[in-house]
Amino acid sequence: MYYKGFYHLFYQYNPKGAVWGNIVWGHSVSKDMINWVPLEPAIVPSKPFDKYGCWSGSATILPGDKPVIIYTGIINEKPEPGHQAQSYAIPANYSDPYLRKWIKPDNNPIIKPIHENVSSFRDPTTAWFNNGHWNLIVGSKNNGRGITYLYRSRYFIKWTKAKHPFHTKKDVGMWECPDFYPISSQGTNGLDTSTLADNVKYVFKASLDITRFDYYTIGSYNLVKDKYVPDNTSVDGWAGLRYDYGNFYASKTFFDPIKKRRILWGWANESSTRSEDIAKGWAGIQLIPRKVWLDPSGHNLLQWPINELERLRDQKIELSNVKINKGNTVEVKGINVVQADVDVTFTFSSLAKAELYDKKWENFPPEDLAKSICGIKGATVQGGLGPFGLLTLASSKLEEYTPVFFRIFKTTGIKHKVLFCSDASPSSINKNEYKPSFGGFVDVDLTTKKLSLRSLIDHSVVESFAEGGKTVISSRVYPTLAINENAHLHLFNNGSEIVMIERLNAWSMKTAHIN
Repeated sequence: MYYKGFYHLFYQYNPKGAVWGNIVWGHSVSKDMINWVPLEPAIVPSKPFDKYGCWSGSATILPGDKPVIIYTGIINEKPEPGHQAQSYAIPANYSDPYLRKWIKPDNNPIIKPIHENVSSFRDPTTAWFNNGHWNLIVGSKNNGRGITYLYRSRYFIKWTKAKHPFHTKKDVGMWECPDFYPISSQGTNGLDTSTLADNVKYVFKASLDITRFDYYTIGSYNLVKDKYVPDNTSVDGWAGLRYDYGNFYASKTFFDPIKKRRILWGWANESSTRSEDIAKGWAGIQLIPRKVWLDPSGHNLLQWPINELERLRDQKIELSNVKINKGNTVEVKGINVVQADVDVTFTFSSLAKAELYDKKWENFPPEDLAKSICGIKGATVQGGLGPFGLLTLASSKLEEYTPVFFRIFKTTGIKHKVLFCSDASPSSINKNEYKPSFGGFVDVDLTTKKLSLRSLIDHSVVESFAEGGKTVISSRVYPTLAINENAHLHLFNNGSEIVMIERLNAWSMKTAHIN
């Protein structure tokens, strides 16, 4: 949230170690969402209603510029993973821009499970106001069905559950960290969470506990029935759209009132082992905050790193009109490639050499279709139009590298499928790491015969945006050879169609300040 000149980030945090447990609300503040000041934890277990953990929740700014947090408190360790209820906290001093101290009133918890699943009842959202009531939703499950329950309150203390679930879907499992917000059908500006207007669509997001991915749909909000209804262009379930097709989970958005934008925060878990996490003393990171808005098609969202990130740009290298033949690579030199921002546009003269899309691939589970094809058709598998892209965090003899690339397939008629991959499988010679091949499809018009890619590289992170943020993949990688000055960055083409680098802008990135 934004309050009195600062962006406030609250996050689940274990102050006692680099493993999950002892969950408190960590708290940091920033003027720009890039450079941060860590503060003492905002909420820690201290009352009977949160004795066994202060789990996730959300902040809402009430009238008069008064923030309130609603969070999931764990009342009892049984039944596993804990008996859950929703409690609230308010600032001890509203005039403190840092909001260092929070009070948990004794009338907590304010939302308790009655007939709901007590061990799957968590993660309340930011509240929105309409028809004289505040509204929020809580994530849950029942017999494998994902559920969000809607609660209403006039004054933010006494909450009443709506008669029907706000949204529900069978066979998807627990809906963690739900998020619900309006998004403009025109332009890129964000909307306050309580906005109601004719030109507004709505986004519903759920983090699926089973798959560990964040899925979203775009739809409408029925104010009469108090229900969310996905559009018929949005697949609702495991095969649906994702914010990010890689290491990205438990995300949350908020409205930035200063720059009129909606900001998406996502958490990236580790690919290293538990013992390695303990040895390095930390686990889990927040990815770069992203501005999010509706694609002109109305069918998906666009995401892009916030502009403030560009203040960290340092040395720059530019390339233009560089030809890459089949099997060739071009090294990008002159920048620090382990902390880099790389923005490149590829062009090709023809779609004729695109490979035929194999109908047998439709036998793969639909939610893993692109990922499965990326696993089969990796960067080293020669193709027609692609694979082409970047070899990030590469060692000198390519024993280690993390490729981020496109591959284009012909389908029925004159249609084409654009596959976008980020493949961690060759990223490290350490055999203990989790090294998946991630993939997603890019819904793009290829008449211009161009594809763009932006990758943010930061030691163990490769965060990549295809076609202006239509499809995003983040990978966590831990090379052992391609580190610091021993890392390299290459452009590559392993397809028979010549690919041109129309332009490349790449920067070394300065280190953000954690004061």
